[in-house]
Amino acid sequence: MRYVTKTDLVIVAKNSGYIMIGIGVMCLIPLIFDLVYFEFDLLSFIIPSAISILLGYGLLKFLEDKSRKSMKLKHGMMISSFAWLWASIMGGLVFTLATHMPPLDAIFESMSALTGTGITMFNDVEILPHSILFFRSFEQWVGGLGVVVMVIGVLTKPGSVSSKLYQSEAREERIKPSIKTTLEKTIEIYVIYSVAGVILYLLAGMPLFDAICNTFHIVSTGGMSIKNANMGYYHNDLIYLISIILMILGATSFLAHYKIIKTRGKSLLNDLQFKIIICVIAFVSLMVYFVSNIVPIDILFTVTSALTTTGANVAPSQTMASWPSFVNICIMCLMLTGGSNGSTVGAIKLVRMITFFKGIYRHIREILSPEGRVVAVKLHGNKIPEKAIAQAGNFITLYMMFIMFTWALFCLFGYDPFRSLFATISLQGNNGLELGIVNNTIHPILKLVCLFDMWTGRIEIYPVLITLRAFFEIFKR
Repeated sequence: MRYVTKTDLVIVAKNSGYIMIGIGVMCLIPLIFDLVYFEFDLLSFIIPSAISILLGYGLLKFLEDKSRKSMKLKHGMMISSFAWLWASIMGGLVFTLATHMPPLDAIFESMSALTGTGITMFNDVEILPHSILFFRSFEQWVGGLGVVVMVIGVLTKPGSVSSKLYQSEAREERIKPSIKTTLEKTIEIYVIYSVAGVILYLLAGMPLFDAICNTFHIVSTGGMSIKNANMGYYHNDLIYLISIILMILGATSFLAHYKIIKTRGKSLLNDLQFKIIICVIAFVSLMVYFVSNIVPIDILFTVTSALTTTGANVAPSQTMASWPSFVNICIMCLMLTGGSNGSTVGAIKLVRMITFFKGIYRHIREILSPEGRVVAVKLHGNKIPEKAIAQAGNFITLYMMFIMFTWALFCLFGYDPFRSLFATISLQGNNGLELGIVNNTIHPILKLVCLFDMWTGRIEIYPVLITLRAFFEIFKR
């Protein structure tokens, strides 16, 4: 049976045109800083932008009247998979043209920024042009909400196309009944928090350029800094506290943010995921404080960064590697968990974890209960469907299988098992905290596998698997 027809490919290609145009526009934004700082490296941004815009426009025009069929979820997932890969390739081309970086490293850098992983292939980021530093931060800011979400929020019209593309980015929560309006409100909230972050950093004494770039990579829970020492460069507790607040805001559902004004802040206090985030950060920070000699602000910052999958750090990788194993195991558990659904975070996410453990608890209660009794599983007072419980378990199983495969591969190439596991969890969860083994010296095979992990981690595995299944079906024909 054919699951992918010519019509399906036309729908995917046609709607990918919008995404390619949006990615092309994204590549032009850093020209502002290129001109402000008199770097005049125009072609490094114009060439990738022109390629993406022209190809995207060509697809739209060529396929304009080819198919009138409506978009399905499988189309949205294939478009989403392609969009993230295409954005990474175009961003990689920018890095290669501007810094003469090897293509594979450049695509890795771009994918790492877009997915909010934040692991860099540059040995010294502080020597990079301002336009490239901004571009890395801007990629994280765009990727925080999602490449597809940002494009359809600006370029597309309301309708089934917007709805399917929204679902393809693993997003289900709606601020408004219309997906288009939901996207507009989400972007509005995101911009407000970004502006607030820049102002707070400026008040804390940070230069304007640093404030813009740091806000972009912190509020998006990206973590790829413009300094070699990341946020530890500033040696300023006030800046660390501002960053912690922004990380928590970025890891909280946009639906809860939207309700803040109407409920006078009660929406945050009543949000189960937000309460769990605060409680986990407080509990783990206190526990680590009592079992180690790590500076308290370093503990709080790192724990928050791990749970929100930001990956920003104040302690260098080498210092973190020397921390007690128990502390790093706690950090790995936090990196696996992640923050709220409907936020900018990666990893498994709290809703799935809650659903999964409630399903286990339900099974225990059913065994203990009288025969034939059905135990309902509820969240926020609403019954969780059996399908949702099964999907949570399936996703977590698949997620762990990806981690095991990459971990085994790192061990095969001779890396320390503990550090390899830490790095693998960080890559799959788009976190970025790392103990010093993922850099531009690793084998190209490992770089490709890391790219795949970041890609699948950001769009939650299934869209990539569906796209690969479609590709193999076409290839077999």
